[in-house]
Amino acid sequence: MRSLLRLRLLSLLLWILGLLLFVPNGAAVSQRVYLVEVNGPITPVIADYVDRSLKQAAAFGAEAVIIRLNTPGGLSSAMDDIVQNILQSPVPVAVYVAPEGARAASAGVFITYAAHIAAMAPATNIGSASPVLIGQDGQTTTPDETMQRKVVNDAVAKIRSLAERRGRNADWAEQAVREAVNITAEQAAELHVVDLVAPSLNALLDALDGRTVITTAGEITLRTKNAEVVSINMTVLERFFQILSDPNIAYILLSLGMLGLFFELANPGSILPGVLGGILLLLGLYALGMLDVNWAGVFLMGFAFLLFLIDLYVPTNGVLTLGGIISFALGSLLLLQSPANPAFQLSRAVIIAVTGTVAAVFLLLVYLVARAHTRRPATGREALIGARAVVRRSLDPEGLVFVEGELWRARSISGPIPTGQLVRVVGLEGLVLLVEPITEGVAEPRPSSVIVARRWRPLEALFRRS
Repeated sequence: MRSLLRLRLLSLLLWILGLLLFVPNGAAVSQRVYLVEVNGPITPVIADYVDRSLKQAAAFGAEAVIIRLNTPGGLSSAMDDIVQNILQSPVPVAVYVAPEGARAASAGVFITYAAHIAAMAPATNIGSASPVLIGQDGQTTTPDETMQRKVVNDAVAKIRSLAERRGRNADWAEQAVREAVNITAEQAAELHVVDLVAPSLNALLDALDGRTVITTAGEITLRTKNAEVVSINMTVLERFFQILSDPNIAYILLSLGMLGLFFELANPGSILPGVLGGILLLLGLYALGMLDVNWAGVFLMGFAFLLFLIDLYVPTNGVLTLGGIISFALGSLLLLQSPANPAFQLSRAVIIAVTGTVAAVFLLLVYLVARAHTRRPATGREALIGARAVVRRSLDPEGLVFVEGELWRARSISGPIPTGQLVRVVGLEGLVLLVEPITEGVAEPRPSSVIVARRWRPLEALFRRS
C-alpha cells in the first residue's frame, strides 16, 4: 500500500512539473512595447527625451519602441542625435507618422528613414528634406555654388546611407533632399519609402508581429501582437524646457526679463523686479540658444531698453523712447524670422501684442516723467512758494506768518504789513520767507492738490532721481 501511495504522489508531482514546463512563455510574461510621443519641432530637449526612452526600453527588455511622430522639422544637430540613437539601439525602433493629419517633414524624414520599421497613418505625408543654410544672423544665406553643393551632397549621402541600410527607396530620399518633394502615406508605401500604412496603433502592432529586424543586438523577430503598450512620458523638466523652446515663449520671456531689469535700474533697491527679470532673461536666452536666432534682433531689443532707461534720466520729451520703440519693433521682426525653419518663426500676432504693450508702458512713463518735472515741489521749503499765509506778527519789515499749520519768520518785500493780513509766499532767503500782501479775499486753506501730490510722492521719486 505504501509503495502504491508513493507511486501516485510521484506521478502527481511529475504531472504538475510537466504543466509548468509546457506553459507558453507568452502566457507567463506579457510582451511590452514602449510608446514615445514626438509632437512638434525637433529640439535638443526632444533628442534627450528619445535617448532616455530608448535606454529605458533596453534596460527593461522591451519588445520594441514605437516613436509616434508629427513634426514640421527642426534643428539638424538634434536630428543627428536622434538618428544616431536609433541606429545604436539594441531594441527595434518603429517610427509611426500619426495621427491622421500628421507629417514627417525636414528632419522628420531622416528620423523615419533611420527607424528599423517605418509606418504611416492614412492622411499623413512625408517629405521636404532640403537643407537650408543659416547665417550668423539666423537668416537664410545664399552661399556660393560650391558651398551649396557641399551641403546638399552631404545631406543626400546621409539619407541614401540610411535608405540603403534599411532597404528603402534611396532615389526618392534623394529627391526629398534635392527637390523638397512630398508624398502621402499611400504613395510612400507604394514607393517603398515606408514599410506599411496602419490606421491605428493596434493595427500597427498586429502588422509588426512576426517581422524580423536587425539591431545592434543581432537579428530579432518581433512579437507585438496583443503586447502591452507602455507610454514613456516626458518628465516635468523636459516638458518645461520643451515649452521654452517655443519661439513665442522665448520672445516673451526675453521681453519680460529686459523689462524687469529696466525697472530695477530705474529704481535701485526694488530687488524683486531685478531678481525676476534676471531669471526670465536667462531662461529666454537659454531658449534662444536652442533656436535659429538672429542675434542682431536680440541686440536691437537690448538697445531699445537702454534708450528707455536713458530717457528717464535725461528727459528728451520722448524722443529716445520713440527711438526705443522702433528699435524694439525691428528687433522683434528680426529675432526669429528665418524661412529655413517655419516651426521656429515668431507669430506676427505675438510680436504686435508684445511690442504694443511695451510701447504703451513706456509712453505712459514718459508722460509721468514729464508731468513730474513740471509739477511744483510738494515737500520741503520750496513747496511753500506760492502758498498763502496769515500775518501773526506785523511785518516791518520782518515778523511771523502762519502757513501750512506752522509759524515761520517772514519779511515783507512791499512795505509794512499789519497783523491778520493775507500774504503770499514768493521766495526764500535761508529760513526766512519772502512775502507780499494779497488784498482780495480772505485766508483760505491750501488747495487739495498738495495732498494729491504727496500721495504721488513715491512715484515721482522714481522719475526725479536725476
